[in-house]
Amino acid sequence: MAKLLIIDDEIQLLDMVKMRLEANGYEVITANDGQEGLEKAKSEKPDLIMCDVMMPKMDGYKVCGLLKKDARYSKIPFILFTARAQKEDFELGQEIGADAYVTKPFEPPVLLAKIDELLKKSK
Repeated sequence: MAKLLIIDDEIQLLDMVKMRLEANGYEVITANDGQEGLEKAKSEKPDLIMCDVMMPKMDGYKVCGLLKKDARYSKIPFILFTARAQKEDFELGQEIGADAYVTKPFEPPVLLAKIDELLKKSK
């Protein structure tokens, strides 16, 4: 069973995504802001990380960039998910090493397919 870390400050969205992923057989850990997410990524070493971009304490770009620069965590697939859908946002996500960029609102089957694809690639 793959372990996923979801980092988002929108509690209702976090709970909904967590329930959907658990129903699909994933173990899910959550964090409510970027700093907590970074700490959990390091302590839990998840198989995949999903992170909102706009959050308190540390944004998703910073979390992704710090983890991707560290050899211990750089191979963990990282999905940025956000309501920000400008071309510049996608490009910044690519520059810092995000493996995927999913815009909100998203269709659960699309998100599940992206998670499955990234987990298969990382093995």
